[in-house]
Amino acid sequence: VLTGTAEIFGTELALNHNYQFQGTKSSLFTWHGCRIEVRGPCEEYMAEETPMIQYANTHFALEKLRDLAHQDGTDGPRVLVVGPINAGKTSLIKILTAYALRMDRQIMVINTDPREGILSIPGTMTATPFASIIDVEQGWGSSSTSTSSSVPAKLPLCYFYGFGNPEENSKLYKPILTRLALAATSRVADEKTIKESGMIIDTSGVISQGKGGYDLISHIVSEFSVNVILVLGSERLHSEMLRRFSSYKTRTGESITLVKLDKSGGCVDRDEEYLQQIRDASIKEYFFGGPITTLSPHTQLINFEEALVYKIKDANSQCFAPGGEESLDQEIFEKIEPGPRMLHCILAVMYASIADPQETVRDASVMGFVYVSEVDEKKRKLKLLAPMNSRMSDRPLVWGNWPEPSISII
Repeated sequence: VLTGTAEIFGTELALNHNYQFQGTKSSLFTWHGCRIEVRGPCEEYMAEETPMIQYANTHFALEKLRDLAHQDGTDGPRVLVVGPINAGKTSLIKILTAYALRMDRQIMVINTDPREGILSIPGTMTATPFASIIDVEQGWGSSSTSTSSSVPAKLPLCYFYGFGNPEENSKLYKPILTRLALAATSRVADEKTIKESGMIIDTSGVISQGKGGYDLISHIVSEFSVNVILVLGSERLHSEMLRRFSSYKTRTGESITLVKLDKSGGCVDRDEEYLQQIRDASIKEYFFGGPITTLSPHTQLINFEEALVYKIKDANSQCFAPGGEESLDQEIFEKIEPGPRMLHCILAVMYASIADPQETVRDASVMGFVYVSEVDEKKRKLKLLAPMNSRMSDRPLVWGNWPEPSISII
């Protein structure tokens, strides 16, 4: 930015500072005009009409709720953002988060969309308190387990789902979401600043397209005691949310406020090839860092006999009691022996013991991830890449269906 002011998803850019972007689909907005210099290949256009005034008004309305929470000593707004695929939900959440940070708030950002991780790899759900500026060069910024940054690292609490679609295994998705909500609300209750600022919840576009997804939205609303729902870019979805929640009361007796917002004309349809590239880049960055800061992951050899690997069962292979409750003898995971099909796969290292029951492993948060770079059947050894050097034999490793096996990142 040479003159004037400009922002990327609500985060203001510094004057005369070089920013580096690679493979990014983004937008730059100015309230009062600016002059910028761009070097390198890019595709751009200038939009005359944007919904930014709507988004700014939404921010100010949320600020009023936060001020009331400060005065009354109550919880701040718990905001759920829903909308179709490629409607710009995550972009809106970035904007609202960045604006809140500029008001010295500390926001809890919840990601319930396993297709795209926030400060984590795909296949996960996270809760992250934001107290400092968002690093626009790295999307949401960096976590302490991935790479260093000029912007303070964020500390996400991560849970592993292992599928790309919440509806693909809703019987697994719901209890993990409940555990995430319990952990997030406990953290919010412990810190006054976060409690007053509230939380913003991102969702998958898939769950905004039918009854099964609407039931998952209802589950999110219930578990997080949502009192504000922002419906982005869908009249039909807004009508359905009104029908379901117009008379709904939270646990504290609050009504739910529903707001319909326009989809930005700058939202683009991202094809599967592009999303695959983003997933592969996210995994590679977790282990090796980004263009600004590189990392050197540790290599470990572990015997087949030392590794406790659980494979998440598909929904159609699980049995449930009447009413949708899990049967007492149901197994969530299948214990498997390492083999060639694990090559180039990601395994979640759980905060649990190898002696813990499967329900405990399911509900545990994630310590980190390892990448299977080599499987030696003759020597019966796995070669793993890990961000840090720690023992793997005393922790259960969980293998999901998502993210799918990627090409070699080495």
